[in-house]
Amino acid sequence: MNREELIKKWLDNNLSTRELNAFKQLKDYKNLIQMNTALKDFKSPQFFIENNYKTLKSKLKPNDSKTNQWFKPLLRLAAILALGFSIYYYTTTLDAKFNTNIAQQTTIKLPDTSTVNLNANTTLTFNEKHWSKNREVRLYGEAFFKVAKGQKFDVITDEGLVSVLGTQFNVKQRQSHFEVTCYEGLVAVTHNNKTVKLKPGFTFQIIDGKLLANEKENTAQPSWLRGESSFKSVPLKYVISEFENQYNLKITTDNVDTSRLFTGSFTHKNLELALQSVTKPLNLSYNKSGKSILLKRE
Repeated sequence: MNREELIKKWLDNNLSTRELNAFKQLKDYKNLIQMNTALKDFKSPQFFIENNYKTLKSKLKPNDSKTNQWFKPLLRLAAILALGFSIYYYTTTLDAKFNTNIAQQTTIKLPDTSTVNLNANTTLTFNEKHWSKNREVRLYGEAFFKVAKGQKFDVITDEGLVSVLGTQFNVKQRQSHFEVTCYEGLVAVTHNNKTVKLKPGFTFQIIDGKLLANEKENTAQPSWLRGESSFKSVPLKYVISEFENQYNLKITTDNVDTSRLFTGSFTHKNLELALQSVTKPLNLSYNKSGKSILLKRE
């Protein structure tokens, strides 16, 4: 069997005992083994084929005119490995991303069996590959978490960090409205470098940069899981924003103070009833036109 055939079979791990002995007798045997070891230690994306080839070419002394015949297949192999490692690196470091649209809710199961219920118009991302070492998600919108016991679990938002070990809690972060409610266990909320620990029934709420006091709740889960959005002394503009998240429409106002506080709720299943639930307590009226609604004072 000639030199090139031996090298090809060696690359395919297909040498018989007799062929292996013949392969070891090749003059370039040690160089081939060293090159194979280097390829095994190869990591993308630091590998640059042309540069490495020039460096290697200047150091190797060809034994005969057939050197290029066996080196070219190895160069092609290196190129294939580089591409393969690059694809692997790219696909395994991407974050898993989940989105809900207007008037849509969904449930996500995380790699450790923790579950996350996403409210409408919400985005959740996490890295599945590194999950066993780093239980961390990024949230924009609103979500209810049931976290399996284990190492620390972090929810990262633009307004603050929520950390737990194993518990049930709700996180809402939309515009300048940041709200965390603990339903089970213990929740640590970090905002502006200050950390607050919440026991079941307590809420941490920041609206327009102001920390609001909240009464203890005795509910087992957030109202939106039951198809209803509830508010306690929340500016009307955030109520309107949540209304738009639950119904596929646009709300505008005419001579209405949207900083006025609203306490109440609206259903996600009946538009007329929902509109009345918001407008009547505030002495407002509304006009509908297609997918648009105008709120105005009575």
